[in-house]
Amino acid sequence: MTSPPHEGHPHPIGSREEYPHTSPDRVERTFTRGTAPPESGSDVGHSPRQGRSGTPGWLATIGIADGRGRDAPWTEVSACVAGIGVSGFAAADTLCQLGARVTVIDRTDGDAERRKGKLLELLGAEVLLGEHAAETPPAGTHLVVTSPGWRPDAPLLGAAAAAGLPLWGEVELAWRLRGPAAAPWLIVTGTNGKTTTTRMLASMLQAAGVRATAAGNIGTPLLEVMPATAADDAATGKPVYDALAVELSSYQLHWSASIHARAAAVLNLAPDHLDWHGSAEDYYAAKGKAYQGCEIAGIYNAADPATELLLREAEVADGCRAIGFTLGLPDVGMVGIVDGVLADRAFTPDRRTAAAELATVADVTPYAPHNVANALAAAALARAYGVEPRAVRDGLRGFRPEPHRIATIGEIGGVTYVDDSKATNAHAAAASLSAYDHVVWVAGGLAKGAHFDDLVASAAGRLRGAVLLGADRDLIREALARHAPDVPVAEVESTDTEVMDQVVGAAHRLAKPGDTVLLAPACASWDMFASYGERGDKFAAAVRRLTPGGA
Repeated sequence: MTSPPHEGHPHPIGSREEYPHTSPDRVERTFTRGTAPPESGSDVGHSPRQGRSGTPGWLATIGIADGRGRDAPWTEVSACVAGIGVSGFAAADTLCQLGARVTVIDRTDGDAERRKGKLLELLGAEVLLGEHAAETPPAGTHLVVTSPGWRPDAPLLGAAAAAGLPLWGEVELAWRLRGPAAAPWLIVTGTNGKTTTTRMLASMLQAAGVRATAAGNIGTPLLEVMPATAADDAATGKPVYDALAVELSSYQLHWSASIHARAAAVLNLAPDHLDWHGSAEDYYAAKGKAYQGCEIAGIYNAADPATELLLREAEVADGCRAIGFTLGLPDVGMVGIVDGVLADRAFTPDRRTAAAELATVADVTPYAPHNVANALAAAALARAYGVEPRAVRDGLRGFRPEPHRIATIGEIGGVTYVDDSKATNAHAAAASLSAYDHVVWVAGGLAKGAHFDDLVASAAGRLRGAVLLGADRDLIREALARHAPDVPVAEVESTDTEVMDQVVGAAHRLAKPGDTVLLAPACASWDMFASYGERGDKFAAAVRRLTPGGA
């Protein structure tokens, strides 16, 4: 049931009552809980006693509602874990400790995989590595848990789905094992800004005295912080948490069917990872699963209607509120900017006539419009949890950004050099470019199926020049020829990892005093570098080797 439309409560969806100074299409809304659509391989339709392929029937529903998955008879289960990376190792380790029979499969057979395999074998797991590792689950498998990077069309996962086996991601497993009194999840997803927003949120929660940590796609598997309850602390030695700031990627959400957050934010949407998802629609649908079952608030980007549409289409808990964030003046039910102040008109009792001051834009580091938007989304999630305004400000002041995110390296000859190697898609690069007036743009790498026409058209007026590198640089060069034909372009054809001296030298020759040389590649780094971090480090090192008169 939705709350009645009276003072101090949100209006139900479809209400047309107007608040003072609020447009009728920006009133607050509530939603009604429904049931998330069934996922392929989620055991839907199995009998309560026995699933397909001999799968114990309790696996279909265990832990979805109450998180009591650890109480189940896991010794009855044979589990296959796909992948031995960070998430796969955490899943296999956990399942072994629960008493399940575990087989781990990974086609990579490097030193790191072998070391992890030895550890898992000591716990009783069977580990199969290399190109000849099985492409079907072992006979008698009851459950497959996949690492997030494994594509749905991987032979092993396709065989599992065809056999009707439950197919979970590591995040789904963590949700089902969380415990009945576990810390609530505050979920952050979107195309860009996830890690920064998640860490900002954790900083705000901690500033309020909340025992909180960041986990998920940010680097720490959720299984490593679960269960996060006082009852389990003595047995596990794990810290006790009151709340979890959870970053989830589209891959992780794709493999999750039953999670529901205390509050969730989709920061922005732009086509990405199309080589994995197959289409922008499927990518967006995966992101939208962050809102499913949301309890208190769904946070959307008022400047990105697609995020609000996902929230409108989600099945959420009774009374869940739709809260927008905007870089403009906030309407009722939103957070936004008023005269340089981050203002809350969503979580204050007098929100119809006043706003609560949360922080100032000067408290946001590094300053850039898209980073202020990240701060607003984090603030909305923190306020949904219940922190006071002062904690938002203190959290932002105490926040330190991760490397390779619009990080200024230095100034040489009046030209500023900025490392935003984390801008691995066109949407992120567009946000980065918009923060500077005159840019020599360093771009290129693996495009992941993306196109660059919209990006180049929007940034053309800012570009002094472009330096292109990487496997798919021709796609950017062609977009520049169509939409910014007068912008000088330098291409660096070498694919050696030490290429950055050439790149920085070419950018230096194109730049004039007052310009910014910006590494915002709009592409992944894997064609030439181990990671975006290595790409950024090598760019920064090349800048530091550059002398004011050098080229």
